[in-house]
Amino acid sequence: MNEKLHDYYMNKEEPNKSCLFVLRDIILEQDEQITESIKWNSPCFSYKNRMFCFLMIDKKTNQPYLLMVEGLRLDFPELDQGNRTRMKTLNIDPTKDLPIELLENILQSALDLYRNGVIKMK
Repeated sequence: MNEKLHDYYMNKEEPNKSCLFVLRDIILEQDEQITESIKWNSPCFSYKNRMFCFLMIDKKTNQPYLLMVEGLRLDFPELDQGNRTRMKTLNIDPTKDLPIELLENILQSALDLYRNGVIKMK
């Protein structure tokens, strides 16, 4: 983990810090081709150099959420599109148990879009 990423996580207060670290692990465990960087001051996860999700903190609620880049193509009622045209979010309550099975299903469905050629790889 590079210094900027390390600082991003370490500068968060609990329970967000622990929650973000666990979310990070869950994302990275989904495929060995997933890499992590910082974009727009947030952790960005890419699959074969194509952005596929972000971990962010909501400015109003101060709670973490998972932002799925190709969220419009994902059919999960738990994902919120809001006023976005392409992306959807999954809000996370850091004081409750993480919905690990749901997270893994969403992430695998998103990765399948790239693996199956729905999202063109460069």
